[in-house]
Amino acid sequence: MAPSIIRFTIPLMGMSLLVTTGCSLDGSDRPPTPVHWQDPVEVATGEAYQGPWRMNESDFRYVDAPTVAMDETGRVGVAWVNQEAKDVYFQLRDASGRPLTEDPVNVSRSPDTFSWLPRMVMTEGDDGHVYLLWQEIEFSGGSHGGETFFARSVDGGRSFSEPQNLSRTPAGAGKGRLSTHRWDNGSHDLARGPDGTLYAAWTEYEGALRLSRSTDDGRTFSDPLHVAGSATQPARGPTLAVNPRGRVHLAWTVGEDPAADLRLATSGDRGSSFGDSRIPFETDGHSDAPALAAGSDGTLHLAYGESPDGPFGPSHVRYARSSDGGDTFEAPRRISGGPDDDAPGAGFPSLAVDGEGSPLLAWHVFPEAGSRPVGMGFAAGRDGGNSFSSPSLVPGTANPEAGFNSSLQGLLMRTLAAAPEGSGHRTIAVVHGSFRPDHESRIRLFLGEPRPPDAGR
Repeated sequence: MAPSIIRFTIPLMGMSLLVTTGCSLDGSDRPPTPVHWQDPVEVATGEAYQGPWRMNESDFRYVDAPTVAMDETGRVGVAWVNQEAKDVYFQLRDASGRPLTEDPVNVSRSPDTFSWLPRMVMTEGDDGHVYLLWQEIEFSGGSHGGETFFARSVDGGRSFSEPQNLSRTPAGAGKGRLSTHRWDNGSHDLARGPDGTLYAAWTEYEGALRLSRSTDDGRTFSDPLHVAGSATQPARGPTLAVNPRGRVHLAWTVGEDPAADLRLATSGDRGSSFGDSRIPFETDGHSDAPALAAGSDGTLHLAYGESPDGPFGPSHVRYARSSDGGDTFEAPRRISGGPDDDAPGAGFPSLAVDGEGSPLLAWHVFPEAGSRPVGMGFAAGRDGGNSFSSPSLVPGTANPEAGFNSSLQGLLMRTLAAAPEGSGHRTIAVVHGSFRPDHESRIRLFLGEPRPPDAGR
């Protein structure tokens, strides 16, 4: 049966949004997503006030910018930002979403400077390690404030090390420039290789893409390596993946180009150097916000947003994969609804590989081009990515009374996680932030379990 489509208007923004009761976002006959979503778990709430920008003296009072990770035991780590406190917080939860610590832990501990848009990696066990990377709005002498900070926990997230400034630059680290006057914060990523090497990548407003690595579990990091990017072709939205053999893949897009294509570079020496960057495939539109993931069989999965009419037009999410270490890719496939049908626009995807080696995708849903996102879309790959379920809304993320999605500082986020391949855990985790002006902001966790492949037919 074809899904029914409901259009409602969000009064506070005057926007209409299509919501599908049968789970398909594009009106196709594809089966609904094979995930049973649990009721959302409340992680954090706050006010919903954003005053004028006055640098670190701004009056911001809201919770924002969640990210999520899972370990081999199925436990879930959630990190987010409390803008009133100007800090990053972390809390560990069990596989059902119950908190394992009474109170969240303040990771950044920098009440005089805003901390924005964290990324996270976790390892297994009660004394497992948690690694966090975020953007600190320090003004170091340049035109834009931004430094890349890192901290780690070696006791399962109960405490964190003193934060380290990895970037130490006046060039505005963590900013992904789209144009002179438009950029996204949170333009950075964090990954861990099979040998434990940590990789942190970030871009600067001035254009450079840099990478720093740690071979001693995050105690120290190398001097930043300039991988790509320039003042006229600024790098934007880096994403990292490390395959089982330790090859490091780094993808990004570029600003100041209405027909931007993705770039990809690979390191065979644990991030000491990278080969020349290449364009894995050319498109007719604007490619943005890539997300990489590496499967245990070496498959490299790639998702990104595509805007056929340029960076400010309607967009959709595409997926491609490589079976030869990123040398070649299959032709990209459109996964989400978009401008060629009656579904909302989609962009800024998050990507994970599930316990059986298939890709999972989540993305922001846009009621119309240029609007703030409302709702999270989702699709599950099958057979390693040979096919995908119908795109759907994560239930509860498009509640018109909840307002629009965060982060207010930029949409380069990682909001999806799954337990690693071979762990035996199949839980899927999505985090979602919402902001209803002058009412409430909140961070929620959505946990899902895969259904049998023929469920819902």
